[in-house]
Amino acid sequence: MTVEERIEAADRRKLEGNDYFKEKKFEEAMQQYEMAVAYMGDDFMFQLFGKYRDMALAVKNPCHLNMAACLIKQKRFDEAIAQCSIVLSEDEINVKALFRRGKARAELGQTESAREDFLKAKKHAPEDKEILRELRSLAEHDKAIYQKQKEMYKGLFGPRPQPKPKARNFILLFWQWLVSLIRNLAKIFTRKND
Repeated sequence: MTVEERIEAADRRKLEGNDYFKEKKFEEAMQQYEMAVAYMGDDFMFQLFGKYRDMALAVKNPCHLNMAACLIKQKRFDEAIAQCSIVLSEDEINVKALFRRGKARAELGQTESAREDFLKAKKHAPEDKEILRELRSLAEHDKAIYQKQKEMYKGLFGPRPQPKPKARNFILLFWQWLVSLIRNLAKIFTRKND
């Protein structure tokens, strides 16, 4: 097979996979995408450069992304992350790969990693409503966890101690008053004697 024939065969498999995906036949779609990627094996990709490499990646990367979409639908999030990471190793600013990896990470509870992916995707597609919705969802999730933790730890250490007012030492106050009185009397007597 020539390079063009291999790329065309992979593209046909990708299109068949897309048809299965639309019918919600995710396993069948996965098989087609995997066969398409098999046409673009590492040995084959290693030999390509220039326009042929770009043509091959234009088929291969969407197959990985479509596999990730199938895996997310099947709740196989770790595998979806791996598929997106393959694409990101070739194209680190691929918005779809960042978004899908972020979505899979969020489903696994990896909120910080998910947020990083969504923020990188937002940087390159600031108007994308899906990305903004996922970021809001993460913020609400964080807020809910904070409230839950706040309730959980409430009263754990008891109420905060209130500062006690200092007891007035009446002896000290009396002594200060007495010293002040004696000074004033002394001033008065010294003025009279002058």
